[in-house]
Amino acid sequence: MPSNRGSNGRRSRRPMNDINVVPYIDVMLVLLVIFMVTAPMITPGLIQLPSVGQAAEVPATPIEVQIEEDKSISVRMRSAGSEFQKIDSRNLVSEIQSRLTADTPVVIAADGRVPYEEVLKVMDQLRSSGITRLGLLVDQKSSAPETSKKK
Repeated sequence: MPSNRGSNGRRSRRPMNDINVVPYIDVMLVLLVIFMVTAPMITPGLIQLPSVGQAAEVPATPIEVQIEEDKSISVRMRSAGSEFQKIDSRNLVSEIQSRLTADTPVVIAADGRVPYEEVLKVMDQLRSSGITRLGLLVDQKSSAPETSKKK
């Protein structure tokens, strides 16, 4: 049987290759108990979501700016029976501001073939004049592209 004693009669110390994981397990168990005890005490944040009746109600009639494929601009109040009035792009801001109130939104409806840059120019022109309630009008119908319909 080999002896672990050195030349001077004492036991030699070799480096131990195993890691003592018992203290780590103890710390993990203590943390687990702390989380299990404190988790039921935490109350989630309470928020009031709008009901369907409140969300469906439109607060104000928006002003609609329509951009045609030939880059002509028309404006109307988006209400029943109102007609589009063609205006020059230089008079767009003054026309919108004459119809604008504090809670009136402005929506831009552009033809799908209008270059994106033209829509952004109109948006930038309205934003730089101080109109903050500005959005884009989209068609919410889900239809297949026209190329697939011609089969």
